[in-house]
Amino acid sequence: MMARTLLSPASFGVIALLEQRGQIILIRHSYRAGWHLPGGGAGRGELPEDALLRELREEVGLMRSAAPELYGLYARQVGLVNNVIGLYRVRDAEFDFKPNLEVREVMLVDPAAPPPGTGAGARHRLAELAGQVARSPRW
Repeated sequence: MMARTLLSPASFGVIALLEQRGQIILIRHSYRAGWHLPGGGAGRGELPEDALLRELREEVGLMRSAAPELYGLYARQVGLVNNVIGLYRVRDAEFDFKPNLEVREVMLVDPAAPPPGTGAGARHRLAELAGQVARSPRW
């Protein structure tokens, strides 16, 4: 078990389907091309919902929202690291976005019609939310 853990590390991330009046917020990072769902990594000992709300405050200036609802758990392999992603639906979002070092822009989109340049993972999650495709356990 110990050797497997060392040879195949895992990380836990949290990502949001952040909703405002039926639309979903996508972000454009300073360090990554395309449009993506907001979120990030959970710190050691940090509860997933706390990590999600912290990331949303940092990235998009979240001021208030309904409580996060777990939408699904997803697996993603990045090199040797196994990522587990907790995707949360966060409704009734109010935010005050200001461009920062990490996030340059935000956009509200119809989940059924994401813009060109939307990352594959975000595009698939939006299609799932819109009922256009079946849910997949892989990001």
